[in-house]
Amino acid sequence: MAQLNYSYRIKTFFNAGHAVRWEKGTGKRHSHTWEVVCELRSQSEQTVIFSDIEETLNSIFEKISGSFLNTLDEFKEVNPTVENITLWLYRLMTPVLEPLGVSLIRLEVSESPTRSYCITVSD
Repeated sequence: MAQLNYSYRIKTFFNAGHAVRWEKGTGKRHSHTWEVVCELRSQSEQTVIFSDIEETLNSIFEKISGSFLNTLDEFKEVNPTVENITLWLYRLMTPVLEPLGVSLIRLEVSESPTRSYCITVSD
């Protein structure tokens, strides 16, 4: 019999601009509506409270919404590519979700409807 794994999924958005740095200079500054899909696993058998999780995630995105990511301390030296932004968001989200009794097991960040980068946590 197949083993069943259970998870929750929350999708949210924030708007922010960036300009990718290349060997020959920095690309054109442009904005995205970043889609962030979080797949979460409850750390217990209890039902999660979606509104608490959404409020916690929104507190992160409110701080960066409308910003030019290149100017943030995190991206002064690190190139603000979708890969690096996804890893940065993972590191921001993980510690604030833990007190809510959930673990981030997969994070998908999209800069457009056709381009995403994903991080999956495996045990």
